[in-house]
Amino acid sequence: MKRALVVQHMNHDHAGRFLDWFAEDGIVPTSLRLFEGASIPSLAGYDLMFVLGGAQNTWQEDEHGWLAAEKAMIREWVWDRGKPYFGVCLGHQLLATALGGEVGPAVQREIGIFDINLTDDGKSHGNFVGLPPSMKVMQWHEAEVQRAPQGSQVLASSATTAVQALAIDGHALSTQFHCEFTPQTVEGWSSLPSYVASLEKEKGAGAYLALKQECYPLMPVMALQARQIWDNFKKNSGLIS
Repeated sequence: MKRALVVQHMNHDHAGRFLDWFAEDGIVPTSLRLFEGASIPSLAGYDLMFVLGGAQNTWQEDEHGWLAAEKAMIREWVWDRGKPYFGVCLGHQLLATALGGEVGPAVQREIGIFDINLTDDGKSHGNFVGLPPSMKVMQWHEAEVQRAPQGSQVLASSATTAVQALAIDGHALSTQFHCEFTPQTVEGWSSLPSYVASLEKEKGAGAYLALKQECYPLMPVMALQARQIWDNFKKNSGLIS
């Protein structure tokens, strides 16, 4: 069995549909919750680092002192060890800053369903083989990568967010969009008043129901595209031979 270190930044957050694929591929996840005071374990026993989203911002090290340690951990994992890394949303932004890129407030927040387009690098990169040139994805972010780190490739962009996906060679991949979200994820927000309130603050009364009605019919295609990304990544990164 292989082991994944899944880095969480919020309660009730998880790797979504990727957990099913971990099970298929014989990967057992272990959660790391630095925001609750956990310590970084020895990385030697892990095969994959999967870093989730969160309400924190990468530059808030004074408010969240553990962010500096998390960035150092990511840098060691991706640069020094060269091992498989997958990040979503905040995990995408942390990869960029850990390796010398820049993150700042988004020019335009993206919350809901948005279109992204593959760049020329995205169309040719092994991690995005088999994907259509344009895709609808789930977004929930108020910050963005403003400068990609040296040595990375930008694989996708949207109308307002230039860096929607990053790759470091074949072993590290991150997406600004939430490719892990499932129908179960979205339904779970109904029992989390803060999530619903955030949606309604951004998009008005009834925003949660409207988002469910929009995203549910799209979820099967989103799942197929996320599965393609995972299948590409696990092969290119050497995670699963």
